[in-house]
Amino acid sequence: WVVKAQIHAGGRGKGGGVKLARSLDDVRKLAGEILGMQLITHQTGPEGQKVRRLYIEDGADIQKEYYVSLVTDRATQKVAFIASSEGGMDIEEVAHATPEKIITIQIDPATGVFPHHGRALAKALNLTGDLAKQAAKLLSQLYAAFVAKDMEMLEINPLLVTGDDKLIVLDAKISFDGNAMFRHPDIAALRDETEEDSKEI
Repeated sequence: WVVKAQIHAGGRGKGGGVKLARSLDDVRKLAGEILGMQLITHQTGPEGQKVRRLYIEDGADIQKEYYVSLVTDRATQKVAFIASSEGGMDIEEVAHATPEKIITIQIDPATGVFPHHGRALAKALNLTGDLAKQAAKLLSQLYAAFVAKDMEMLEINPLLVTGDDKLIVLDAKISFDGNAMFRHPDIAALRDETEEDSKEI
């Protein structure tokens, strides 16, 4: 199992927020250690944030990690699907050091997803055969969720290939358009004000 601290600022455990457990006893022990701790990462700043929630998920047999995200490109008025073969890393560093490893696929909301978008994603990630088909299906699913839930950003890091050749979303960060929350009471109900600045609230 993987035990993860869940805090609003995100972060992939640079301050000890992600732990691997080999048994249920380990899960209990690690959960006790992480809950209530002050997690400090490069995203929380030096003051850190208190951990109030945990995610516990199955471990994964990771063969390869990728990065994908969807954002609204206001310049083109399209949805930009950004992909990189360098998942599991700081994407800003990848963009700075090796920008050629970041591919952008534009999807026009007026027409939606076409098969060539899925092929472009598979090519960007160097996926072939059944993995390419899985990538195309995933692109359609992510785009549908992005539009249906009025997301501003959907970032998956990492997207991974498992030992048995399955494409799995391992970790994601999502932000929603606050102006559209009236359409999504299910999402609004997930709001945790302890993770927000009281002055902003």
